[in-house]
Amino acid sequence: MKVNTHPQFYEDAVVTCACGNTFTTGSTMQSIHVELCSKCHPFYTGEQRFVDSASRIQKFQQKLEKAATIKYVPKKIKKLEEKKRASTTPQTLREMLAALK
Repeated sequence: MKVNTHPQFYEDAVVTCACGNTFTTGSTMQSIHVELCSKCHPFYTGEQRFVDSASRIQKFQQKLEKAATIKYVPKKIKKLEEKKRASTTPQTLREMLAALK
């Protein structure tokens, strides 16, 4: 016995693009909303355009600005500085008392 996995109601659907273009196609849904279509896609229009629905470009630019303000210090230098700090601090109670005088 074959099981029918195809939907029972395949009908015409209206596809609406963010640019305002609408066209019809066959689908199980009555209406479909898309961000790009052949009228506004950069591949078909030949013009460069960024589609940024989640403000990813601004987030990336903020990360770059933040990274530029942070000074990079290699791990080797950090370890050497920590060793210097550790060697200059008193280790025993006698050294601590001597440092107070």
